[in-house]
Amino acid sequence: MLFRELEIAGAYLLEPERHEDERGFFARTFCRRELEQRGLEPDIAQCNISFNHLRGTVRGMHYQAPPAEEVKLVRCTRGAIHDVIVDLRPDSPSFKRHLAVRLDAENQAALYVPAGVAHGFQTLADNTEVFYQMSEFYDPSAGRGVRWNDAAFEITWPREISVISERDLEFPDFGA
Repeated sequence: MLFRELEIAGAYLLEPERHEDERGFFARTFCRRELEQRGLEPDIAQCNISFNHLRGTVRGMHYQAPPAEEVKLVRCTRGAIHDVIVDLRPDSPSFKRHLAVRLDAENQAALYVPAGVAHGFQTLADNTEVFYQMSEFYDPSAGRGVRWNDAAFEITWPREISVISERDLEFPDFGA
């Protein structure tokens, strides 16, 4: 796997290193040892799939509060997403900054999202599927979020929003 460090402290884009031949290719998408060697969280407590019918769907911006903070490894297995993270860690050098990457079934990259960083995405194609590997079990009492259009972060979404949940619409402004 190729690890590309991103502008948010502790965030990485993991790209598969393809070994190609006449059959196609083979690539490793997860390696505990390689994560450990970089000081990243290698434990996986649960895996989730998000399926989204319509292009323009927004999910986010979600995170879990302590003591249930979680690391996420996010990959788009069908379709394409505009994947966004926002650093909510007050002691981080990238506090309140956001970044976006394109994840799709073609590039097969994954976004490593550190604990304390909110995550969300917008689908760029109909029938998009996203696969998450989580370091902690989901704890509804620790589930939090910030608004997808909070002025504190100035996130630019590439498409008009076609679908968003009531819960995501009702998240408060950051610092409110």
